[in-house]
Amino acid sequence: MNKSILLLKTLLLSTSQRNIYKYSNDKKKKKRILGSLIGAALLYTMLMAYSVFMCIGYGMAGLIDAAPQMCALIISALAFAFTLFKTNGYLFNFREYDMLMSLPFEARTVAACKFLYMYIKSMPWYISISVAMMIGYGVFARQGVWAYVLWLILSLFLPVIPMLAASFLGFLIARISAGFRQTKIVQTVLTFIFILFCFSLRFIIEYIVRNDAVESVLQKTSEFTGKAATAYPPVAWFTNAVTKTGLTGALCLTGISVLLFAVLFRIVGHSYRNINSALRSNAAARSIRLGKGKKRSVVQAIAYKEFKRMTGSTVYMTNVAIGEIMAVIFGILTLVVGFDRIVALVTQNAPVDTAILQPAIPFIVYFFIGMMATTACSPSLEGKNYWILQSLPVEKKTIYQGKMLFNLYLTVPFMVFGILCLCLSAKVPVLDSVLYLILGIAACAFSTTWGCVCGVKHMRLDWENEVEVIKQGSAVVLYMLPNMFVVMGLTVLVVFLGMYMDHKLLALLFILPVSLLAVLSYRRVLSLAKKE
Repeated sequence: MNKSILLLKTLLLSTSQRNIYKYSNDKKKKKRILGSLIGAALLYTMLMAYSVFMCIGYGMAGLIDAAPQMCALIISALAFAFTLFKTNGYLFNFREYDMLMSLPFEARTVAACKFLYMYIKSMPWYISISVAMMIGYGVFARQGVWAYVLWLILSLFLPVIPMLAASFLGFLIARISAGFRQTKIVQTVLTFIFILFCFSLRFIIEYIVRNDAVESVLQKTSEFTGKAATAYPPVAWFTNAVTKTGLTGALCLTGISVLLFAVLFRIVGHSYRNINSALRSNAAARSIRLGKGKKRSVVQAIAYKEFKRMTGSTVYMTNVAIGEIMAVIFGILTLVVGFDRIVALVTQNAPVDTAILQPAIPFIVYFFIGMMATTACSPSLEGKNYWILQSLPVEKKTIYQGKMLFNLYLTVPFMVFGILCLCLSAKVPVLDSVLYLILGIAACAFSTTWGCVCGVKHMRLDWENEVEVIKQGSAVVLYMLPNMFVVMGLTVLVVFLGMYMDHKLLALLFILPVSLLAVLSYRRVLSLAKKE
């Protein structure tokens, strides 16, 4: 068997959830895999439905010819974005580097196989979009069978060129980051901006629909995709092959993709070992600094270690801190614009007395703060270093107390800031504001302890890339979904009760159960620590 195929097959089998589900005797692991497959199926279904409706919108506006261009642009943009954030972890500075490089394979073979592995892992996203948009395109377009055959085949090559470009750019960022810490900060800031844009996209779409500007937006989007096809030739090649069944475009897309792949990894192969060695050695050298030691308790030292872990990972920081950033933005916006105007904007100027919404202020802020708890993923992030924690003369409960302390350090100040901003803007009485602050802090305590219960109960240490734990881990999903829906339900309930009860009494009634749940969750963490 060809060495490249052999290595790629081994990489896929070693991380295949189907393979683990088939041969593993661990029932918990099987349930976790089954749950992740169901969740992925739901995500793919939603993505395909959105893509089909997008094509239907183009068809009803008489712009169906722009659908292939839009499909190529979306796949290319996603491939570039996904690869850029996965390169440093999949292609460079990955966990099993020492083991792979000790095998009888050339460096370029290892690099190419890691790229293909990343390509195959991301392919379900691209195929979901492509098949869905092909179905939507087929409803309105009159094309022969060969057009759809070419569509499917060329969809396999569309992500290659942007992935190669992102891999090279990711390598440059990772290489510079090995010597300069500022590059990681820039990458983190750009990621925050991208995430905030995605959150604001909902309000942009709502504004477009409310002002009957859908057709105008589609027309402008069609013009934009036409210009993009001129600037980015693969889009034009794909569109020409699908709409005109042109073999020239198909040959250009496939041939240049394969050629760039071969050229890039032949170049990278010559210095692949040096690149990884530099990244690993520079990272290790950077972590050793002489300085005055600070005396901390064991719990505080673990909390500080968790802080360093967060600031050293762009993926970790952007996922756990995005809620806090949004809480600050929302709080400042409320002070500048006014609580009444924001309520009027959300309710579309409905005749609502803003005073009845005051008891919901702690839950509104908690909706941002409680999006993600570091404790839901931090136990799993220990990974291969978990045995070091087990060998330390420190009790398990102390380790988890340190992780919970860090989450409180992270969430409580932002919770207090957000509640104070909303209370000042809504002109809430002082005593009510104090009770809302206590309720908010109790909610942070519950978020911290409940996240730790999920993190310890569903700990996963056999991950290859931290994305699998931070974004896709069972503990994170189990924490986020119930927490999100419960908060929305409590917000509605507290507004309803606030119309008939005194707001101070209502705040006290909610402080007691939230605090009780936090205590129960904390006790559950301690009991889980004893069982390990």
